[in-house]
Amino acid sequence: MPTRANTIDIPVGTDHIAGTLVGPDTLVPGVLLVHGWDGSQEQHIARAHEIATLGCICLTFDLRGHVRHQGLRDTVTREDNLQDLLAAYDLLVSHPAVDPDAVAVVGSSYGGYLAAVATTLRPVRWLALRVPALYKDEDWQVPKSRLNREELAVYRRSPVAAGDNRALAACSRFRGDVLVVESEHDPVVPRATVQSYVAAFTEPASLTYRLIAGADHGLSEKSWRQAYTALLVDWIGEMLLSARAGHTGTAAQAPLAKTGEQALGESD
Repeated sequence: MPTRANTIDIPVGTDHIAGTLVGPDTLVPGVLLVHGWDGSQEQHIARAHEIATLGCICLTFDLRGHVRHQGLRDTVTREDNLQDLLAAYDLLVSHPAVDPDAVAVVGSSYGGYLAAVATTLRPVRWLALRVPALYKDEDWQVPKSRLNREELAVYRRSPVAAGDNRALAACSRFRGDVLVVESEHDPVVPRATVQSYVAAFTEPASLTYRLIAGADHGLSEKSWRQAYTALLVDWIGEMLLSARAGHTGTAAQAPLAKTGEQALGESD
């Protein structure tokens, strides 16, 4: 097995002695999980543990305006949260065991929107979007909580061309493997928005679309959350196997069956 060596300094009291750290020359994929508006990293910890068993290093984090930084909720902008995502990405790829050429970004709702935009700013090999939200390009620097929800609802109910939206334009330039997941009964991110995303991916390495039958936007029932976790883990597993075999994954279109409890949800 190939090995690699890194020279290090070992502190001993007030002195340092030289050392060489030798280990297997193997890097693993990194997976960044991005929650939605009014969500938190807590919603993705269990998923991260399951994905990690595939041989990945995962990172979850809280966007500003949430949890520790809840006090910023009324002032944080999309630009602020995009910078949060990029900072988390940079931390993930700085891990010595993470392959910077094998990074997956998984985003839900608002996090999916930010993830799509981020693909133009950082290398992403695999992109998974669950009920990705959509926003008008204008008012980028306006606090997220102050955007007009009624206008957004109207905007999302009609098809949007890739050339007319920053996130969709990013999708049109994305060349990696893609997973798009829709909830059947989603009043926040309607089918028109999901289909705008799907249509924007004109040249992906592969495109997999899934519908979680009966599900709402926030996956409020335990069975819906389990279904999403299962399909996400299966998809990432397939992508990793395909990558190791030297080719991309295959596209698939079949919806998931409906299943049957309550939990925290994300808004938009």
